[in-house]
Amino acid sequence: MVCKVYFGYLFLLGGFAANVWQLKLANTSVLVVGAGGLGCPAGIYLAAAGVGRIGFIDYDAVELSNLHRQILHSEGKVGVAKSSSAASACSQLNSHVQCVPHHVQLDSSNALQIIKNYDIVLDASDNVATRYLLNDACILSQKPLVSGSALRFEGQLTVYGYKDGPCYRCLYPKPPPPETVTNCSDGGVLGVIPGIIGSMQALEAIKIACGMESSFCQKMLLFDGQEGTFRTIKLRPKQPNCIVCGQRPEITELIDYQQFCGSRPDDKEKSLSVLGREDRISVQEYKEVLDIGLKHVLVDVRMPVEMEICQLPAEVYNLPVNCIDREDRLASLRDHIVFKSAGGGNQPFPVYVVCRRGNDSQIAVQKLKNHIKSESIKFKDISGGLYAWAKHIDTDFPVY
Repeated sequence: MVCKVYFGYLFLLGGFAANVWQLKLANTSVLVVGAGGLGCPAGIYLAAAGVGRIGFIDYDAVELSNLHRQILHSEGKVGVAKSSSAASACSQLNSHVQCVPHHVQLDSSNALQIIKNYDIVLDASDNVATRYLLNDACILSQKPLVSGSALRFEGQLTVYGYKDGPCYRCLYPKPPPPETVTNCSDGGVLGVIPGIIGSMQALEAIKIACGMESSFCQKMLLFDGQEGTFRTIKLRPKQPNCIVCGQRPEITELIDYQQFCGSRPDDKEKSLSVLGREDRISVQEYKEVLDIGLKHVLVDVRMPVEMEICQLPAEVYNLPVNCIDREDRLASLRDHIVFKSAGGGNQPFPVYVVCRRGNDSQIAVQKLKNHIKSESIKFKDISGGLYAWAKHIDTDFPVY
């Protein structure tokens, strides 16, 4: 028997209709794809509302850096599967709700099998490939898809494939170039932004479950956290020539979405590999450079605001990667290298380049070798950047 205490709010809102809403919520199942910044607030409010069954899909484990925005997790759950952590937290809030963890990477081989067991799907992921996968799977399964996104100070919300509204492909037939896409790991997000959008995803799911009208089945909500404003824009209608929900659909089964989008269907930051081994050193090797006091220049290509968060324990020359093509900045770096290399002998003088994760530093090394063509200077990237330093050298080193 569902505890009546949880549904007192419904009687205040809906009078006699509350009995119907209560039963509908208790008999509804919602799949939350992603137990992160969006999925956590969505999940906790769905559980509090008394949704009968909530599934959480996430392949990842809780990290300390997640906690500013992923509010179902805690320091004590670092290393625990996010899906299990989220399911456990929701069960503790409302033991009458069945919470099901799915510790898997959602892909074309399992999406339809999992989604068929739920009534409503929430897209709380953070990558383009998963968005196309979920869109197609929900259209093929005839399930409404409540989609949210958050980046920096902004958030978006819409509902796809519901009633006569468009699907994701109606609006975006082709994926954007991978290099133009920024996720939370790359661009950052203020934790409360996904909290707001995730809560509104839960609201839309609850309204759909209770048989109310969805506010965003042919509209998109835009939230600007800096301005404190909400805007709603009308979306173009369902497209008759859409290849998945149109009159003559071409997609009748799930495809390879990694190949289609040119990017991985996960939220992990991309790891570039554009330099040869001779142009890179490990963090262990750089630690030896520091220990023996070898003369060198360390160039950090992060933005100045990032430099204030943390730096390696060495004298650092800051040259943001987006300034490397500027002649005045290059001239200043040349002068710095000449000054530091004075009396260094006949061997090429080492210049090591570091960034947060080891991606921008590789690009920087390529550009510096192009701009500063000198046999007397050897540019090298520090593999894995500051994250590798924190993982392998100094576990107390701050990561962000």
